[in-house]
Amino acid sequence: MNSVARKIVGQSRPQLRFVNLWSASPRTSLLRRSYATAKLDLPALDQKWRRPIPKLGESPNLPENSKSKFQTVKDRMYILSMFPYPSGNLHLGHLRVYTIADVIARFHRLRGHDVLLPMGWDAFGLPAENAAIERGIDPAIWTKDNIARMKEQLECMNGSFDWSREFATCDPEFYKHTQKIFLLLHKHGLVSQKKATVNWDPIDMTVLANEQVDSDGRSWRSGAKIVQRELQQWFFHITKFQESLLEDLNKLSVDEAWPERVLAMQKNWLGRTEGAYYDFAYEEDGKTEKHWLKIYTTRPETIYAAQFIALSPQSPIVERLAQSDSKLREFVERVKDLPPETAEAYRVSQLKAISPLELGTGNSEQSVSPLPVFVTPYVRGDYETGAIMGVPAHDARDFAFWKRHCSETSLKYAVSPEPDGSTESLKNGPYLESGYCTPLTGSYAKIPSGDAARQIVDRINDQSGLARHSTKWKIRDWLISRQRYWGTPIPIIHCSTCGPQPVPDDQLPVVLPKVDAHWEDGRTGNPLETATEWVNTSCPKCHGLAKRDTDTMDTFVDSSWYYMRFPDPYNSEAPISADLAKSYLPVDIYIGGVEHAILHLLYARFIYKAVVDLLGLPVDPSKEPFKKLITQGMVHGKTYSDPDTGRFLKPNEVDLSSPSEPKIVASGKTATISFEKMSKSKHNGVDPTTFIAQYGSDATRAHILFQAPVGEVLNWDEDKIQGVIRWLRRFYDFIQKIPIPTDGSIPQFDSASYFQSSNPAEKKTPQYLEDAEIWRATQNTIISVTSAIEKVYSMNTTVSSLMELTNLLVKNKKASDVIKREASLMIIRMMAPITPAFAEECWSILNPGRGSVFNDSWPVTDNSLALLDFQDRITSIVQVNGRIRCVVDIPRKPESLKDGTPEFHEWIKDKILQSEDARQRLVGDNDITKATKVYVVKGGATVNYVIPKQKE
Repeated sequence: MNSVARKIVGQSRPQLRFVNLWSASPRTSLLRRSYATAKLDLPALDQKWRRPIPKLGESPNLPENSKSKFQTVKDRMYILSMFPYPSGNLHLGHLRVYTIADVIARFHRLRGHDVLLPMGWDAFGLPAENAAIERGIDPAIWTKDNIARMKEQLECMNGSFDWSREFATCDPEFYKHTQKIFLLLHKHGLVSQKKATVNWDPIDMTVLANEQVDSDGRSWRSGAKIVQRELQQWFFHITKFQESLLEDLNKLSVDEAWPERVLAMQKNWLGRTEGAYYDFAYEEDGKTEKHWLKIYTTRPETIYAAQFIALSPQSPIVERLAQSDSKLREFVERVKDLPPETAEAYRVSQLKAISPLELGTGNSEQSVSPLPVFVTPYVRGDYETGAIMGVPAHDARDFAFWKRHCSETSLKYAVSPEPDGSTESLKNGPYLESGYCTPLTGSYAKIPSGDAARQIVDRINDQSGLARHSTKWKIRDWLISRQRYWGTPIPIIHCSTCGPQPVPDDQLPVVLPKVDAHWEDGRTGNPLETATEWVNTSCPKCHGLAKRDTDTMDTFVDSSWYYMRFPDPYNSEAPISADLAKSYLPVDIYIGGVEHAILHLLYARFIYKAVVDLLGLPVDPSKEPFKKLITQGMVHGKTYSDPDTGRFLKPNEVDLSSPSEPKIVASGKTATISFEKMSKSKHNGVDPTTFIAQYGSDATRAHILFQAPVGEVLNWDEDKIQGVIRWLRRFYDFIQKIPIPTDGSIPQFDSASYFQSSNPAEKKTPQYLEDAEIWRATQNTIISVTSAIEKVYSMNTTVSSLMELTNLLVKNKKASDVIKREASLMIIRMMAPITPAFAEECWSILNPGRGSVFNDSWPVTDNSLALLDFQDRITSIVQVNGRIRCVVDIPRKPESLKDGTPEFHEWIKDKILQSEDARQRLVGDNDITKATKVYVVKGGATVNYVIPKQKE
């Protein structure tokens, strides 16, 4: 391998009988450092090795191997973490995602890639506008100050971000291109303005998209109860891309490129359903005239099990009937303010409904009785036709309604989980899954319900025309208008003669006007509406009087394309040039919170597909913006509460003399410890900069990675960082005792020459045995750490693997200085992405005057494991469901054990789990004790455990 570790101390094996290799040469004197007992000061190392963040516009000093010296696109990697909103304070969630991103970037740089790891600011949005009103200052000033403060905080974490590409979405040079994208979509019919009933936030005084309103009808930001208003609004026609947005999720599922739950969330939000419309007839008492009621269902096969019809109180039929039915009229009035989930109902006794199965010649093979008709608020008036067919055997809400109002009748099942269609296993409750049709469906019995659904609809349609297939989508066009100031102005001019006109390209950007009086007076509402000098302009078509659009864009528009800007941040003509799009897009690894699984990621996928198509950018044919998506878990803080009242306790209300048994100062009772989402109300927040100042950025970074797998919640426990610090101190103390030649002449190290020997006796010496044990463990650690960082989600195991190797290195005191040095250099290079300042310091100790560790390369195995099999041990690659989870050393199989026997499988499992590394990795879904099958190759060289996936 092309690394410093391969360029030192390579002499033939017979000379290695000396404890110290360099003692073989009388010319080489050894230096034992006088500072061997120097105290490790991690915060001081931060200051020593930290690379200052340049101011906006300055070029950063990057390590040589991170500069663009690569010639081909395949050498480049684009790694991006979701850019932060500049709130003014960095929290531990920020620190976690940026640590993960930085470790991945440093790792790939060491492997020879030209890595782009940029940073910018998602700077528009309501919080800045609200802060401006509260403080009486321009939101631009507030935002700029926050960015400066957060950059200082980011500097503390010792990241390797490329600040030369920094931008904020509130920079006119950035939102000029947001406006260009708007106009590009507008030109091609993907943007329109229309009146719409919208979600109005009465606190923030702006419109919210459906996605920004929670299940309780409240704003995702202010928490205000949303009211409905009809306004003229701008929409992006994302629905024109709904097919590709759904189909291309299959591409993102290959090799687990995107997390399965994110794909499921996107799929559910797109909401494609294959259903059918049925026409039910209904008659009123005393009248022979038939009326028709169209009903939509996503389960057409369950029509055989329909047991009632339910109408919304807002249904036109109900409104007509209520005119002559006073009791119905009273019911409708009473339930109009009830929550939609209520099971209140009014039976319309004068109506009876007839299923299309009964209508037309030969439609029904079974006798179907007329169905009772109810009016109930749980049927929404704005959903389809405001009517449903109630199928209590196959719908949970219908079942709850039926149980309350029709419990005297038995359930009818049209679908069963049993292949023979039998219903004996169904315990008089709803069966909600697909399955097989029951005898109730006549000739469709035993047919898979999905297949039967299409056949049933086709048959009814052919015989009576009372059914038709229908595909429905949940997704709606993206409403992007916002009635607020701090956002990208919509580049449209309204002319009473010519209508809405796009702002000409040479007049972009449309820059936000100064409205200082608005902020100084603390006014609410949209100040653009009263900025008359800005609003009044001329029509670009007829040059007559006209007005600018006073809405701004949803901030999700900015974040839907910002990743395209980092490769080409100074391009004034286009969002990105074709050449740089080809070189850098799509993003190779995108890292951020799962809370953005729907809104941001769905919008980004839409904009990317649209812009790539319309600009003809030469990018990956998948037309997806992010090849691999990493979603990190949240960070929860240690929380103390009163066991009697549940009240969260402030730090000064808890006595932590005994951390495991915290006492409430006022009562002396033991406080309850839990880990909760960090918030001011729970008094469990942690200031990352204070923490880093105390423990150093490297210990903090390692602690963040070590405490939990990347995708899981990290329970932040300050006490546990001491284990990381002990590891770093132990390694630091160890390497200072390794002698180095004073003249700097370090011969090349060649493991094959070092461990190759024709003398069997030599392989039994204590030094040789310890050298071999260390080097074997070093090679296995290279494999496991490399795999963990490549896969990302198991990155927590990198720290435990390096700790384990460090412990082995320190324990084997008889090992030669050569191997101690070689193994230490390997550890330094593997820890460098995680603890960069500490690694630089250790590298300078073992390699004085030889530059940065980041100018070296990532270690690779040297094929020496085959030479080290002189002991009765082998290297075992442990797989779970075909994927490598760890690599461990185990004894060779005893001759008494036969391959394939249960005894052998139990023996090898026991030996694997003796490894600390294996015990840490083989947990949860990878717990080999839960395996149903095991496949062992070559006596344990490879062991594959098959573990059934748990149903969610």
